[in-house]
Amino acid sequence: MRLLVTYSFKSIFQKKLTSLLTVFGFALVVFVFSAVLMLSNGLEQTLVDTGSDSNVVVIRKGSQTEVQSIIYRSMANDIKAEPEIKKDEAGVPLVTGEILVLINQPKRADNEPSNVPVRGVSPMSIQIRPEFNLVEGRMWQPGTSEIIAGRKVADNFKGCGLGETVKFGMRDWTVVGIFETGGGGFESELWGDVDQLMDAFGRPVFSSLTFTLDENADFDALKDKMESDPKLTVDVDMEKEYYRKQSTLMTTFINILGITISIIFFLGAIVGAMITMYASVANRTVEIGTLRALGFRRYVVLLSFLLESILISLIGGTLGVAVAFLLNSFEFSTTNWATFAELAFSFRMSPDIVVQAYIFAVVMGILGGFLPAVRASRLRIINALRAK
Repeated sequence: MRLLVTYSFKSIFQKKLTSLLTVFGFALVVFVFSAVLMLSNGLEQTLVDTGSDSNVVVIRKGSQTEVQSIIYRSMANDIKAEPEIKKDEAGVPLVTGEILVLINQPKRADNEPSNVPVRGVSPMSIQIRPEFNLVEGRMWQPGTSEIIAGRKVADNFKGCGLGETVKFGMRDWTVVGIFETGGGGFESELWGDVDQLMDAFGRPVFSSLTFTLDENADFDALKDKMESDPKLTVDVDMEKEYYRKQSTLMTTFINILGITISIIFFLGAIVGAMITMYASVANRTVEIGTLRALGFRRYVVLLSFLLESILISLIGGTLGVAVAFLLNSFEFSTTNWATFAELAFSFRMSPDIVVQAYIFAVVMGILGGFLPAVRASRLRIINALRAK
């Protein structure tokens, strides 16, 4: 087997130019394939990383997102009384009502307007989200037109940086702090005092209710109880699951579009591999005849040429994955179709993507090299040795 691998590897360099072009072809396909998966993974991970594992989000039944949802104060008071909600040391339920409104703000890069989410929060909102970290400036003062900005919205939108001013709700709002939440979707939002924002937007109702589930509580039982209560008419999800669902539409679109493009390139790479391998067979006819005359069986010849094609695909795959790694953490910004708000996220490589990319490359190598390998194995010894 070692001899077979050595022979196949050395054979790659007999036709350096065609082999190199085929390697680049495979690398391009694997790069596109990996980049699509990284983009989809980055979007999903950004939203999944939003929030806490122990938090629960409550929105109006059938609303799909907070932007469309309304939770009346009477409903909020009923939910706050649920015994499954965790309490702090003073016995106060860890629950907060929030509002979410979209405003239009120009981007720093091209001055094009896009939707920015503005979230009205309370001190309890900070308390139940341990991933929150104020990295610059200070918190807003209660009863004032002050807000804090997520890192990504501060970097990408005019007026959202520290010390800058944003106008919405018939007021000028000063950004007094910058916060991070471990790369989650909250970093694409502006946060301010919920009561002040309710007044500014004329919204006497919450968009959502978020609470921390008690460690001993059964979430499924609580979900069934709340969703079946005719007085509430709500949908209940764990916070991370709620945000994961918001990524489904975009990730599905990205995957379908990316896989379609990858398949087109995939077919081109297979044709290129076939051309390379057929040329290799034609140029090594006497060599093939000699191997057969020395006693090597047909399946050994077939395996050697097939292995050569797979080795080329693996070299190309490695190059494609290596280039794709350069995209890791490269930030991308687009509209989240679930909420119609601007969302910044990064390309993210993962071990699963690397494995899928190599499998993709090997499949291309097998399909591209199989027919030429069969042709090589079927050459008659006498005809092959007579070839010039």
